Amino acid sequence: MSNLRSPLLTQRFSSALEFASVVHSTQVRKGTSIPYLAHLLAVASLVIEHGGDEDTAIAALLHDAAEDCGGLPMLAQVRARFGEEVATVVSGCSDTFEEQKPDYAQRKTQYVEHLVESATPAACLVSAADKLHNGRSILHDLRSAKVPAEFWRRFTGSPREIGWYYGRVERALDGRLAASDGHQMVTEIRHVLDDIAAIPGCDEFVSGLQIGRAGGPFPAAVGAAAGGN
Repeated sequence: MSNLRSPLLTQRFSSALEFASVVHSTQVRKGTSIPYLAHLLAVASLVIEHGGDEDTAIAALLHDAAEDCGGLPMLAQVRARFGEEVATVVSGCSDTFEEQKPDYAQRKTQYVEHLVESATPAACLVSAADKLHNGRSILHDLRSAKVPAEFWRRFTGSPREIGWYYGRVERALDGRLAASDGHQMVTEIRHVLDDIAAIPGCDEFVSGLQIGRAGGPFPAAVGAAAGGN
């Protein structure tokens, strides 16, 4: 009798990794030459480290596939290849399926409301991993930037809008993941956002972050211009 135990991650995960590498093969992280797959691997790793099962880890690899690479037809491919549970999480992590993305303020506000009201626990876990890795990347690149204002230009959303969005997501996930292993990531997100806020020249980010953490409306409602990301 073999002493080999069943693998914790099966061929399904390997297939999802291969699929993600094809779907995102031409993409890089904003303002860098880093292949986008690096982000997907990091998000999947965080999900696995914080209690996610194989379906959730697969969804982490594919969480941007429908939003950025094909919309609803891509979501249908994910469902056909990896099952309904994976597709549900991918859908729950997507703020739009349209090629021409809707208004940033509307899109981000609706996504935060979705996190609070109806996202599954698995989708919340993937969202936390996504935001933690994104936040760490922003912090790393800001620390290397000679002029913070030049760094923020890689995004079409303003620093204030981005700060608001991360503050609202942190607030939403703090409640949704309070009783799970994923709550540790929310704590780490908070620390990363505080570190970003402490960097000189990030006053607009701080302003938006404070509004978001307080549960306030999108900054455009208090006088800032809306943008996109």
